[in-house]
Amino acid sequence: MSNWRLPEYFSDVLPHEAAIIEHLRRACLDAAQRYGYVLVMPPLLEFADSLLSGTGQDLDLQTFKLVDQLSGRTLGLRADMTPQAARIDSHLLNQDGVTRVCYCGSAVRTHPEGVHASREILQFGAELYGHAGLEADLEVQQLSMACLRLAGVNHAALDLADNRIVRGVLSGLLLGPQDMEAILDALSSKDAGELRLLTRTCTASQREAILALPELYGDADVLRQARRVLPQHALIQRALDDLSILAQRHQQHGVTVQIDLADMRGYRYHSGVIFSVYAPGYANAVARGGRYDEVGASFGRPRAATGFSMDLREVAGFSSAIQPRATILAEWSDAAGLSQAVAALRLRGETVVQLPPNEVELARANHGRRLVLRNAAWQVEDIA
Repeated sequence: MSNWRLPEYFSDVLPHEAAIIEHLRRACLDAAQRYGYVLVMPPLLEFADSLLSGTGQDLDLQTFKLVDQLSGRTLGLRADMTPQAARIDSHLLNQDGVTRVCYCGSAVRTHPEGVHASREILQFGAELYGHAGLEADLEVQQLSMACLRLAGVNHAALDLADNRIVRGVLSGLLLGPQDMEAILDALSSKDAGELRLLTRTCTASQREAILALPELYGDADVLRQARRVLPQHALIQRALDDLSILAQRHQQHGVTVQIDLADMRGYRYHSGVIFSVYAPGYANAVARGGRYDEVGASFGRPRAATGFSMDLREVAGFSSAIQPRATILAEWSDAAGLSQAVAALRLRGETVVQLPPNEVELARANHGRRLVLRNAAWQVEDIA
């Protein structure tokens, strides 16, 4: 094997794509800042017991682990920055009231999450702590859509779900842990045949509600159907009320909303509304998020939390090519005033590329402008 080959599902980012990703990173961070989110930069490595606390428990198999040569303890290479943001909110910021943080950095996973996915993602995300109301859910959903529009994802569809509905339907079932886990897996894959088999010992009303869940997918009318077929459980009714309000608010702004009441993503740590954003003609969700109240419990500070994240390397594929301003070509020489002219241009934000005099003519085709001496002054001229 050639020594320059990379591991499977890792890749270099070359200049053209890197420019798009970096442009998008800056734009998303600026957008989050305009909502009041402050930037945090967690470390790439942490002690595994901290990194896999709370929401991180589901990430155990996705986390690369190694032994710290200083402490002898197990370290984890982060696969998701969400648990790190929760740790920072709980122990370092430790503020009363609402706290907003955003982040952007590499996360590495042991397995890709799709056929064409990478094991290294550039994760951008935003988390809002300290408010349990729907205002927080709506804000992070709107921010996620705004960031996707910056990437060129227009007319995105928003999928809404709520884990309280599944919890309410399954409450009261007299089943062992293995049977309950099997039902959750069947709901996740929407396997109606397996659900019929697994629920054969349930009461008629319990079985009817479980079998209805995979069918409750579609536009906002699904919520009215759910009120008719699901149990009159307080947890379920609150979840349906919340989803109805959120769907109405998004639809008022022209957003296409879909409902999926059997969505099982993050069932073990999400505590309420969850959402996924889909781009037209693209199979995978381009952004995901939701409510995970009590995420800070494992760090000693339980409180309300909601947020979202996306892989900027993935969504950058929707961005149109960046058209940078034409670079300026200049010679390397000791000519009077040249170095000062170059420094002044760069200070104004211009890109000035200097080359040896014998290479300047060869490079003319790759540059749009040139720094030349005219009438005893250095001037920028277009290259014909």
